[in-house]
Amino acid sequence: MPTLPWTVPNRPPQATEIHVFASRFETRTLWGALKFLARTPGVWRQVSNAPGAYGASLKAEPFKRTFWTLSAWESPEALKAFAHSGTHAPTSRGLAPQMRDARFTAWAASSDDLPVSWAEARRRLA
Repeated sequence: MPTLPWTVPNRPPQATEIHVFASRFETRTLWGALKFLARTPGVWRQVSNAPGAYGASLKAEPFKRTFWTLSAWESPEALKAFAHSGTHAPTSRGLAPQMRDARFTAWAASSDDLPVSWAEARRRLA
């Protein structure tokens, strides 16, 4: 699966502080990577309709068993509401045993800086 392009569910106001979130997941096995891929469309649909979501992208390297997410939110609370609801909540719990490693980072940015680059996300996750 190639990178899912930056999608903008809701347009942010100009020159507004936003919450950016990036993650990196590595599965234990190729089977775990396939499970991650199989569940991606449902979570992607949820993101595309999520209140407070200002943008999101996914980079998948399934043969390396590695997945990267990058998203922008109105607030940390909007991200938390997304993560604990809809398809994402049971998907993340169900995939937890498949994970070998997971890294997360979040930072404040300006809405004028969207979309955030993958280079910036990887730098912050390193």
